[in-house]
Amino acid sequence: MTTSYKTQKKMFIAAFMFIPVTLLLLFLIYPTFKLLQLSITDWDGIGQSFNYIGFKNYWNVFFKSPEVWTALKNNFLYFFIHLLMIPVEIIFAVILCKGLRGFKFFKSITFMPYIINGVAVAYMFSFLYSPIGGPINSLLERMGLGFLALNWLGDTSIVNYSLVGVSLWRFSGLHVILFISGITSIPHEYYEAADIDGANALQKLSKITIPGIKRVVQMVLFLNVRGALQVFDIPFLITNGGPGFASSTFTTYTIDTAFKYDQYGMASAMAVVLMLLICLLSLGQNKLTKLRR
Repeated sequence: MTTSYKTQKKMFIAAFMFIPVTLLLLFLIYPTFKLLQLSITDWDGIGQSFNYIGFKNYWNVFFKSPEVWTALKNNFLYFFIHLLMIPVEIIFAVILCKGLRGFKFFKSITFMPYIINGVAVAYMFSFLYSPIGGPINSLLERMGLGFLALNWLGDTSIVNYSLVGVSLWRFSGLHVILFISGITSIPHEYYEAADIDGANALQKLSKITIPGIKRVVQMVLFLNVRGALQVFDIPFLITNGGPGFASSTFTTYTIDTAFKYDQYGMASAMAVVLMLLICLLSLGQNKLTKLRR
C-alpha cells in the first residue's frame, strides 16, 4: 500500500510538472541554444543554409561596428540618469508615506504613467517635443523664455536627454511604489524609538528607512540595469534611432541589424552579448552590495 501511494504521488507530481517543464524547454532553453548556434553563423534570415564562421560576429560587434559603441553609450546614459534619480524617488516615497491627505490619489497618479501603453506614451511626447507648435516650446515662448525652445528630437546633442526624460516620466512611478511598499513594511516602533532618542528626519532616513528597504533598492537597481540595456520602445517609436544613429540603443541597433540589414547571425551575437552584459552587471551589483554590508 505504501509503495503504491508513493508511486501515485510521484506520478501526480510528474503530471503537474510536465506542462511547465515542457514550456520551459520549448520557449526558453531551446531558443537560447538556437540563439547561441546562430550567433556563430552568417545566416541572413532568408536562406535555408548557413556557414559556421566561429566568433567572427562577436569580433565585429566590438571592433568593427562603431554604431554598437554609440548605442551602448546611450544605454548607459539611461542607466546613469535613472541611478541619480533613485535618491529622489526614495525621498518622494517617504513624503507620500507621511499620511498626507489624498495619499491614495497621489499614489495612483504616480503609478499611472507606468501602465499607459508605450505606443501612446511615444506619440504623446512626440507631440509635446514638436519644434513647431509643440506645447513645450509654445509654453517657453509664452513665458518669455523663447531662447530655451529647442529642437528636442532633432538636435544630436540633446535628443538622448529628451528621450531619457520620457523614460523617467514613465518608470520612476513604479520605483516610487516599490519604495513605498518597502517603507510601509518597516515596523513603526523603530521610528517611535528614534523619536524618543531625538533623531531628526535625516537620521531616521539614513539609519532606519534606507537599511530597511535595502532589498527593494537592490531590486530597483536590477530593474535599472535590465531596463537601461533593453530600452527599445521609446527611441524606436519617437526617433527611430535618429537623427542618424544619435539616439540608437543596443536593442534598436540589434533589431535593425536583423530586419533591416538581414544579418541574423550578427544580430544573434549582439543578443548574446546583451544577455551577458545584464548578467555581469547584475553580478557586479550584488558583489558591491555584499562588500558594503
